[in-house]
Amino acid sequence: MTQQPAPQRVVIFDTTLRDGEQSPGFSMNLQEKLELAHQLARLGVDVIEAGFPITSPGDFEAVHAIAGQVHGPVICALARAVEKDILRAGEALAPAARKRIHTFIATSNIHVEKKLRMSREQVIETAFNAVKLARSFTDDVEFSCEDAGRTDWDYIVAVLTAAIEAGATTLNVPDTVGYTVPEQFGQCIRYVREHTPGIENCIISVHCHNDLGHAVANSLAGVRNGARQIECTINGIGERAGNTSLEEAVMMLHVRKDYWGLETGIRTEEIYRTSRLLSRITGVRVQPNKAIVGANAFAHEAGIHQDGVIKERTTYEIMHPADVGWLGEGMVMGKHSGRAALAARLEQLGIKGLSPEDITAAYERFKKLCDQKKTVYDEDLLAIVEDQVSLQRAIYRLVDLEASTSMRGGPRVRVAIAVGDAGEQHEALCTEGDGQVDALYRALDQLTPHTIKLLEYGIESVTEGKDALGRVMVKMNIDGDEVRGTGVATDVIVASAHAYLNALNRFEMLKEISERAASTATP
Repeated sequence: MTQQPAPQRVVIFDTTLRDGEQSPGFSMNLQEKLELAHQLARLGVDVIEAGFPITSPGDFEAVHAIAGQVHGPVICALARAVEKDILRAGEALAPAARKRIHTFIATSNIHVEKKLRMSREQVIETAFNAVKLARSFTDDVEFSCEDAGRTDWDYIVAVLTAAIEAGATTLNVPDTVGYTVPEQFGQCIRYVREHTPGIENCIISVHCHNDLGHAVANSLAGVRNGARQIECTINGIGERAGNTSLEEAVMMLHVRKDYWGLETGIRTEEIYRTSRLLSRITGVRVQPNKAIVGANAFAHEAGIHQDGVIKERTTYEIMHPADVGWLGEGMVMGKHSGRAALAARLEQLGIKGLSPEDITAAYERFKKLCDQKKTVYDEDLLAIVEDQVSLQRAIYRLVDLEASTSMRGGPRVRVAIAVGDAGEQHEALCTEGDGQVDALYRALDQLTPHTIKLLEYGIESVTEGKDALGRVMVKMNIDGDEVRGTGVATDVIVASAHAYLNALNRFEMLKEISERAASTATP
C-alpha cells in the first residue's frame, strides 16, 4: 500500500508534462521533457505526471524515458478507464522504481449522458474495473471523477466508494472546467471526506482549472477541508486558462504557515529556476505581474514603496526574493573574466551539466557581448547560454546576415545559413517585404523545404538599457504544425533570425522523435 503522508504534509502532484504540455503552444520534445522532469525532481515535487501514453507513440516514449531516468518522485501516467489505456500506461511505467497509474472517467450528468452515453451504474462499474486492472501493475493507483465540479456530491461519493473497493489509494476530485467557487468547492471536499467509506485510508486530491480565475483559491479551499494532494503546473500552464499554479499554491502554504499549519517537500529556492526553464523550453514568457515568478514580483516603482523597502524590506515584501531563487540583475562579470569564471558563475545560477563544447561556445558569445554592452547581468548570461546550447544542437544555423532599409527603397536582406552536420551553406537575398524582419523571414523561407507561416512575433528586453539583449519569440506554422522559437542578441534582426531557426530546429527534432517512436511502437 502507498504510505500515507503525515496530516500536516501536502503532496505536490505536478502535471506540467501532461495537462500543461497538451495545451496549445506548449508542446515539448523528448529531450525537453526529460530536462524539465529532472528539474522537477530537483524542485522536490512528490509526483510527476509524465504524460498520457495512449495518445501517441511520442507520449509513450516520453513517459517510458522519464520512468527510467528520473529518480525521486513517483512517476505517473494518465489513462482513461479503458483497458487499452491502462495496459499502455503500465507498459510505459515499467522502468520506474516508484510508479502510479492515474485513471479517470467523467461523472457529471452532461458528460455521462452526452459524451459517454452510459448509465450512472455503468460508470461506477467501469471505474471499479479500471482501478482493479491498474492495481495489477502497481499498488499506487489514483482515480479521478472528471468534471466533479458539476457532479452531484452523492454520486461522487458512490463512484469513489467503488474506486476504493477496487484498490484506489488516491482519490481526485477535479474541477475540470473551473466552474466552482472556493466556498462551494471546499464544502464538496468536506462532504466527500465525511461520507465516503474507507476514504480515511486514502489521499484526497484536488485538480482545479482557472477558467474563472479561482484555480489556486479552489485548491486551497480543498486543502482547508481535508485534501492532502494538490495537482498543479509550473507557471499555471494548462488547458484553456490553465491549472493551479504550483508556485502560488506552494508559496501560500510556505509564507502563511502560521495560518495553514501545513508543509510541502518543495525546495522553494528552485521555483524561479524551474519557471524560467519552462519558459525557455516552450518559448512562452511569464507575464510581468505574475505572482511569485513574474519580472515585477519583487519590483518597487512607487516612491513610498521604495522608501519603505530601503528602510525595512518587510514593509512591502512578504517573502524574500532568494526564497524562490529569484536572481535579480546583479552585475557579475566583465570582458576580463575567464572561461573558468564563466563556468563557475553558471553553476551558481543553476546551469549544470554543460559540455566543454557548450561552455566554449557560450564563452565566445559572452566575450562578444562584453564588447557590445557596458554591463553584463546574470540574466544576460542565462539568455546567451540557453540560446547557445540550442544552437549547438541545431540542424539549421545562422552563418551571416546583412540587413538594411530605406524609406524610399524598402528593405534589403541577405542571409546565409549552414545545414546539417556537414554545415552545407545556403544563401538567399530578399529586397521586398514590410520591413527588415519580414524581408528576413521571406529570405529564410527560400532556404527551407517546408511551408512556413508566421503566426506570432514578439520582442522583449532581457535587461534594461539601450544596449540590452533583445529576446525574440515566434510561433510558426510549419507544414501544418504549430511550433515556437526564441532567439537572443543585442541586434533584434539577428535575434529574429535565431528565433526563426530555433523554431525550425524544434520542428525537425519533434518530427524525428515522432518518426522514431512510431517505428519502435508496439503493434
